[in-house]
Amino acid sequence: MQRRRAPDAYAGAEAERSQARFAPEEVPTHVAIIMDGNGRWAEGRGLPRLAGHRAGTENIRPVARCFAEYGVKHLTLFAFSTENWTRPEDEVTGLFDLLADVIEIQTRELHREGVRLRHLGRLDRLPDSLQASIESSVAMTKDNDGFELSIAFDYGGRDEILQAVRRLLAAGVAPDDLDEAKLSQHLYTYGVPDPDLIVRTAGEMRLSNFLLWQGAYAEHYVTNACWPDFDRAEAIRALEAYRGRRRSFGGVLRDNTD
Repeated sequence: MQRRRAPDAYAGAEAERSQARFAPEEVPTHVAIIMDGNGRWAEGRGLPRLAGHRAGTENIRPVARCFAEYGVKHLTLFAFSTENWTRPEDEVTGLFDLLADVIEIQTRELHREGVRLRHLGRLDRLPDSLQASIESSVAMTKDNDGFELSIAFDYGGRDEILQAVRRLLAAGVAPDDLDEAKLSQHLYTYGVPDPDLIVRTAGEMRLSNFLLWQGAYAEHYVTNACWPDFDRAEAIRALEAYRGRRRSFGGVLRDNTD
């Protein structure tokens, strides 16, 4: 498959204006979003919960475009957790069907725009046809070097760490040889920088088993807007909140003053 670069149009007509507002060092390289509130959004409108999930999938590309315009390089979206299997069967099946639709409709367009797609999480528990679709979309876009969009589907932070440890044990790694770098190499996110900013929609104040290892020093931003209402203005508010943070990574920040 031909390698694609993101065309200038993907950066958007407002890119120049955006860069004037945010210096490169003020923009997170990697934003991760817990896309919460789809069901509540639908119920508040008298709609079935799946209508909220569909509205949420339709919101992915506009949000991705906005973050790309502002210089974000990686966006990770939490779409389905290892705990979501406990939801009603018809909702789980509906989410699988939605993902299949999104892959079929969106992958070629995202590939044309130079976007690289990644799947984070388990594949073995998904329907065979959905597994094949995910693998196909990842393979189609794997050589693209533009914006990277990762979808965490059947993902859980604890399970990710557990699976990584199992792979290390199976490889015969001795306890004294195990370090953070080796463990990171066996996580789903290997090759992706740790998130600088984790956003949660719908007002909840918890991580919900999302990127537990990778998010150790991420900044957090919570908005009351449900995911289908997380629009361009909301995305910019999140970036503005990040710009106001001072990150020490456990050290001591000192002002550059005499």
